Amino acid sequence: MPESPSPVAFPPAFLWGAATSAYQIEGAVREGGRTPSIWDTFSHTPGRTAGGETGDVAVDHYHRYREDVALMAELGLTGYRFSVSWSRVQPTGRGPAVQVGLDFYRRLVDELLAHGIKPALTLYHWDLPQELEDAGGWPQRDTAFRFAEYAMLVGEALGDRVEQWITLNEPWCSAFLGYGSGVHAPGRTDAEAALRAAHHLNLGHGLAASALRSVMPARNEIAISLNSSVVRPLSPEPADLAAARRIDDLANGVFHGPMLRGAYPSSLLAATASVTDWTYVLDGDMRAINVPLDALGLNYYTPTLVSAASHEARGPRADGHGASDHSPWPGADDVRFHQTPGERTQMGWTIDPTGLYDLLMRYTREAPGLPLYVTENGAAYDDKPDPDGRVHDPERIAYLHGHLSEVRRALADGADVRGYYLWSLLDNFEWAYGYGKRFGAVYVDYATQERTPKSSARWYGQAARSGVLPQV
Repeated sequence: MPESPSPVAFPPAFLWGAATSAYQIEGAVREGGRTPSIWDTFSHTPGRTAGGETGDVAVDHYHRYREDVALMAELGLTGYRFSVSWSRVQPTGRGPAVQVGLDFYRRLVDELLAHGIKPALTLYHWDLPQELEDAGGWPQRDTAFRFAEYAMLVGEALGDRVEQWITLNEPWCSAFLGYGSGVHAPGRTDAEAALRAAHHLNLGHGLAASALRSVMPARNEIAISLNSSVVRPLSPEPADLAAARRIDDLANGVFHGPMLRGAYPSSLLAATASVTDWTYVLDGDMRAINVPLDALGLNYYTPTLVSAASHEARGPRADGHGASDHSPWPGADDVRFHQTPGERTQMGWTIDPTGLYDLLMRYTREAPGLPLYVTENGAAYDDKPDPDGRVHDPERIAYLHGHLSEVRRALADGADVRGYYLWSLLDNFEWAYGYGKRFGAVYVDYATQERTPKSSARWYGQAARSGVLPQV
């Protein structure tokens, strides 16, 4: 009789969390002194989002946060990653904080701690105050300094009770989807501005990390969440390997180069020389960016498959970053993107858990000794309640089981992975897709705001409580 497989167990201290972002869930966009962010402006611009949908109400977390925290506790979560709305705290992006805005986050953090849930605070999840965009946005150097001042305000207010801090979420999206392809706010399509934005996001990260350390207890962790791509060549041919290197530089090296090594990859500078001269990188910038991190957050959804121009691209918008006539890859117009084979989520993203393992092992090699967190991982499916009101999502359970198994494999192979944050806690406003894509472990009826944990939420909660992945 064959032996039953051993359970996939995790270390006792492993953190089991879920993640959200402010504009996607909070609503209350005109309460407490909050002013428009670039996502308010973008979503209210005709043609920018599916059905013209906005985050004005979202899932009303601003008023329902106690209910949402109680749900987290019921599910057995030990961590919650949320973001702060910059324009709720500092409406113009300058000057003193609005205390009523900070008070909301104080109440949220206190509620989490009262339920034994560790808060992880992300300072920036794409919602730049509109006034700063009007002054030039992330392509302007001054925005990095404004971000550091904002970070200090939040650090002073919450550093005594929040120990895990994340400066930026997915700066690649902010720079290259916001200023390059234009499919994200602020919707600009300027390749040179995208590279400028990337540098000033890097600078803002470094300045903010230093600002936080100046006002917070030494025990607090400072990290960043990167959506580092797992870039694979279509073939081992030299031209395809060179294409993969170019995209790897634009997706990954542009951020981890200065943050981890204090320099941009020389191959990146050479490949983008026709787009920008990089003269906005000033003396001292690399020292400011290359501050020590306490941890690194990695967001993963699907791998990227590329080739040289000699191959025809397979699949519409196979780079997975939305429909646009403008590329988010400056200096790489001759690289072709291909749809990877296999099952896909509702986003059209191929399900490949091995990519998460590869990502964790890469940064184990490239940043030895630096603790890692999976700060986002999840899938969108067309979830609907049954006649009895329950929401069954076996596809998401299989997705989570596959990816968490790869996290456990990375742990066994020496990766120092401290925790995993499911994206997302709740169905919510999915950026330019509006409310048509449901990533949540908790189903939200947008008409009534009623919350219903899906079967995946119960499955994940069982894993969180036991430290062992239940069977699927």
